Amino acid sequence: MIHRYNYDSVLNALNELKSLGFTVDYNINESGFISNPHDFEIVHIFRYEGDSSPDDEATVYGIKSKTGQKGVYVSGYTANSESKSARFLRELSIKGRKGL
Repeated sequence: MIHRYNYDSVLNALNELKSLGFTVDYNINESGFISNPHDFEIVHIFRYEGDSSPDDEATVYGIKSKTGQKGVYVSGYTANSESKSARFLRELSIKGRKGL
């Protein structure tokens, strides 16, 4: 089952995932991640909502590969939700999601 959490900051979510062994930063190391989405699944989703503006909203994904490598991907909310990362995240399997 996927785990969803709400935290008061992105930093708190990143620290929690780091304590769980999610150490790779897929925002920086995205080449294998982007080219092989079938080898990864989302296992944690942390949502952060800013106090004043939708521009302050972000989602932190805890992502695990078939080889056991664990990392994080941070995606902000923008007017253009069709960014490369948004398209890629739709391709990832979400643990516990069936038939989608």
